[in-house]
Amino acid sequence: MEFETIVGLEVHVELKTESKIFCSCPTTFGASPNAHICEVCAGLPGALPRLNRKVLDYAVMTSLALNCEVTRRSRFDRKNYFYPDLPKGYQISQLYAPIGRNGYLDIEASGEKDNETKPETTKAPEKKRIRIHELHMEDDAGKLIHDETENVTKIDFSRCGVPLLEIVTEPDFRSAEEVVSFLETLRTMLKCIGVSDCKMQEGSLRADVNLSVRAIGDTTLGTRTEMKNLSSFRAVAKAVEYEAKRQWEILRDGGRIDRETRRWDEEKEVSLPMRKKEDAAEYKYFPEPDLPVLLITDEKIDEIRSDLPELPQDRKRRYIEELGLPPYDSGILTEEKRITVLFERTAEICGDPKEASNWIMGEVSKLLNDTGTAPEDLQIREDSLGEIIVLVKEGKISRASGKELLKAAFLENAVPEEYAEAHDLWLKTDTEELGRIVDEVLSGNEKVVSEYRAGKTKSIQFLLGQVMRATKGKADPGVLRALLMEKLGSQS
Repeated sequence: MEFETIVGLEVHVELKTESKIFCSCPTTFGASPNAHICEVCAGLPGALPRLNRKVLDYAVMTSLALNCEVTRRSRFDRKNYFYPDLPKGYQISQLYAPIGRNGYLDIEASGEKDNETKPETTKAPEKKRIRIHELHMEDDAGKLIHDETENVTKIDFSRCGVPLLEIVTEPDFRSAEEVVSFLETLRTMLKCIGVSDCKMQEGSLRADVNLSVRAIGDTTLGTRTEMKNLSSFRAVAKAVEYEAKRQWEILRDGGRIDRETRRWDEEKEVSLPMRKKEDAAEYKYFPEPDLPVLLITDEKIDEIRSDLPELPQDRKRRYIEELGLPPYDSGILTEEKRITVLFERTAEICGDPKEASNWIMGEVSKLLNDTGTAPEDLQIREDSLGEIIVLVKEGKISRASGKELLKAAFLENAVPEEYAEAHDLWLKTDTEELGRIVDEVLSGNEKVVSEYRAGKTKSIQFLLGQVMRATKGKADPGVLRALLMEKLGSQS
């Protein structure tokens, strides 16, 4: 009997604010342990929280980007549980009136990014809609550091109070590929609107996977397990595949699935039990008494909506329909905000979107990879690439010189025309000077010249190469070819 996998996600997004959600402590990543704490972070008696307005704005902005209904009268609740990294003994979250409800995000139906294996495909892939159950604000807990050399566990409270959004989906996923596609699409969108840097290696995007399996044709949901805080897309995919297989083998053999929280062991690539899964009632939620009810007006929502940038999926559709770019190109160009800005300015300057795309996906990507530079850290002038493409298209420099210019602009922020002038990269078009060089090459390659005149016309490529080498690649190819043909025809 075949089975299908049913997955829902709880995605925790660390917001890119300068201070924490309920106090003024900084949120800087990588600080010394316990460097960023105060009486509010530490949960000291009498310490009162105050909501960071930026967190509320980001929560509303994300709700709108995810097509959620924004709750006009929202509030915070206390989620009570004990854990060493939670000094208050409770987490401030939202159970009864979350900021956003009933949204959705469309992903590639196949779980693959935009015909990744077929860049030449022009047909846009089909979409699948993933429903968003809710989106709520909460504060993060601290961090446990297990020191095996000293056989102790240390606690860093600096992360306590860092603002989080938790995005809860409906159980709409049917494969690991769909889960990863959703997370990649969500990450791109969150970075585009500027609410988070989504650096999974720093914990600013974390996913909990709720998974069950059932026989094909069955409509009843099975008992689910939850896998916590998976820290990479690879880990998410592996965990979904492993856990689905584990559960199905248990059911197939007549066993029963326990509702529990499990952890993913990345080294062994297995899920291991942690604890029995808690229900909401076990957390003894009650309204947070130290924070007022949030009243969000239509005017405020309209103001935030007007500040939303063009979302990646809308931009991608525009690139396909208006600029004529393939879905593959459009998907790559809309993944990172810095790349998108560079592309649009380049296309505007050179007037050729496809050529702008080719340079970015080719030469710019190669420079990023070779130097280990993240797209968001790209420092090149926004006009430089467009100026380089124009110089190449107008025949003022060769494509090879264009690549050299791009490298200088990438590494040194060089201005293209100034660099070309200083390093004599202009194509040589002086027919008298080039004629002398052609004569020298022909006289030094009499055998090849004879072969050409005897009908071996491909020999001209060798001669062209020799002349280009003599000019260090700075000869105008069109002028050079015309000169060469003229002289080969004129000599006996």
